[in-house]
Amino acid sequence: MEKQELKKSSLSISENGIEKKTSSKRLEVLKTYKIYIGGQFPRTESGRYYVAKNAEGKQLANVCLSSRKDFRDAVVAARGAFGGWSNRAAFNRGQILYRMAEMLEGRKGQFIEELMHQDSSKAKAEKEVNLAIDRLIYYAGWCDKFQQVFSAVNPVASSHFNFSVPEPTGVVSVIVPQNDSLLGLVSVIAPVIAGGNTCVVLASESKPLCAVTFAEVINSSDMPGAVVNILTGKVAEHAPWFVDHMDVNATIYCEKDSTVQKMMREKSALNVKRVFFYDSINWNTDEGQSPYFIMDTQEIKTTWHPIENIAGSGAGY
Repeated sequence: MEKQELKKSSLSISENGIEKKTSSKRLEVLKTYKIYIGGQFPRTESGRYYVAKNAEGKQLANVCLSSRKDFRDAVVAARGAFGGWSNRAAFNRGQILYRMAEMLEGRKGQFIEELMHQDSSKAKAEKEVNLAIDRLIYYAGWCDKFQQVFSAVNPVASSHFNFSVPEPTGVVSVIVPQNDSLLGLVSVIAPVIAGGNTCVVLASESKPLCAVTFAEVINSSDMPGAVVNILTGKVAEHAPWFVDHMDVNATIYCEKDSTVQKMMREKSALNVKRVFFYDSINWNTDEGQSPYFIMDTQEIKTTWHPIENIAGSGAGY
């Protein structure tokens, strides 16, 4: 009697016991881009997420959909870091921003790849990353110079010296340009922290990849934890929280939505916080960098110091 060959079946049994055909196509595991609060990378406490896609509909990553609790935690962290960061020597802040530029330079290839995933051409992506690095170096150089440029000795009619000097305003909430993944983010954050402030940032909803990767750059540089906190999510959901939190001292909004701008003007009156709208700036040009961006989030402190008026005053020894 001849032996019959047993043919291997093309069917396999899945976990629920139902037979199905095997597939040679591998299911890609998408990276989960977490938020950055207090020098840590937690998942959002809400457990929510969304899938970032490019223009062709390709799924790029799982991205945290931050909640109001995440924002409150970020503000608490930023407030706790403000004292130490604002009291650092200006020269040291410049060193740290320069270190951030070094770390970004070392990961240039990764940022170019992420920008290309988000519909940028290779040439445009390389230009954007190079500009972001140069912008960090630009503000690193201004850290120990803007106070000299913008401070003043004021003439007074009494026997005093009168000085006006800029000092950081505190915690700044920032909603970055939504159509810009990296350069707009860097261009808005850098002058805020160069001036000694701390910040809570809402990244681009449609192009969030570079923002979270930039948080990794911050974390691996010499920047103290919680000076920069980066959230991901929806502008429509977060905008009211960013402007009406009573422990936020200033808000920067980079979009042209007139309804949101009106809401921010009204809510900012609750604790007399400053609101800045960077809605018509081309970040790819020299217009996107200026020491005046540093001054937007500075307060001017005036100090009187009594002196003896000797010359021509009749006073003597």
